[in-house]
Amino acid sequence: MRVAPRIELTESERRELERLARSNTVSVRLARRARIVLLAAEGKENGEIGHLLGIGRIQAGRWRDRYAQGGRVTIERDRPRGGRPRTVDADRIVHLTTQSKPEGATHWSTRTLAAKVGVSDSSVLRVWHRHGLKPHLVETFKVSRDPRFVEKLEDIVGLYLNPPEHALVLCCDEKSQVQALDRTQPGLPLKKGRAATMTHDYKRHGTTTLFAALNTLDGSVISCCQNRHRHEEWMNFLRRVDRKTPKEKELHLICDNYGTHKHPEVQKWLARHPRFHMHFTPTSASWLNMVERFFRSLTTDRLRRGVFRSVPELTAAIEEYVRLHNENPKPFIWTAKAADILQKVIRANRRLSSKQNEALH
Repeated sequence: MRVAPRIELTESERRELERLARSNTVSVRLARRARIVLLAAEGKENGEIGHLLGIGRIQAGRWRDRYAQGGRVTIERDRPRGGRPRTVDADRIVHLTTQSKPEGATHWSTRTLAAKVGVSDSSVLRVWHRHGLKPHLVETFKVSRDPRFVEKLEDIVGLYLNPPEHALVLCCDEKSQVQALDRTQPGLPLKKGRAATMTHDYKRHGTTTLFAALNTLDGSVISCCQNRHRHEEWMNFLRRVDRKTPKEKELHLICDNYGTHKHPEVQKWLARHPRFHMHFTPTSASWLNMVERFFRSLTTDRLRRGVFRSVPELTAAIEEYVRLHNENPKPFIWTAKAADILQKVIRANRRLSSKQNEALH
């Protein structure tokens, strides 16, 4: 006659099994198995354990035997089960997705790749999800080739992370060609079960250029809208910054390499105002300028879905947005160190160089 193995627990083993049995965070299966072992250690038979826990006698005996053979590790997971061997070659799907393209297309879809591999499109989708692959999406980028990249990077990040005393750091730029767009028909409002709607076509009523200077200390913005963005308008904006900031403060302006920022007339004006210190971002690295983050918020929150029937109406909307922003400004916190950014750029340049060499050969 087969006799169930006897379970003897040390004090630490008992405490651990009791913790698992009471826990609300472990799986229900593991908690039940811990209770089976605890009841077995009290001397109860498999049939009695099954009756108390509402399970079968065979199930109770199975986990009793496994714990007796190997301890806690044997009840934490099921043994591998039989069945049909896996037919989806995940490695091949990942390789084809990342290293090849279908004929006559720029990227794989689930159906085209499924037809190529000989599996269902849902199987391809599961593999993509498991490996974080999204072939239908593409992100834009541009790696700076500025020969003074390191010098400019360290200069600007240094201003963010360790700003000079008795000075203000202002991130400045123009958001040019902001369009006053009116829709050809009124849109429908948001309601339960339906998103808000707007027509795909529009009427143009002119453009304006927003000049903005973001104070990195408190997040406030100095701005103005002008019809054009020549060096004359840039100088007008610099004069506005001069009027709106304390006279005893040095001003460090972070700008991109747009030609109007370096115009000879601008250089003469800066020479007459020595408290202005210009810092230029590397070419193709406008992301280093934090005012771009403010421009993004303005676009998504106010402009993209706005309806403007004239340039003055657009200008009023921008000025209102800036005013509300300045009532409770919040600074954007820069956290990336110059060395970390530089390492990413070096890796990107190496990758681009290898790709270019492959294309040449």
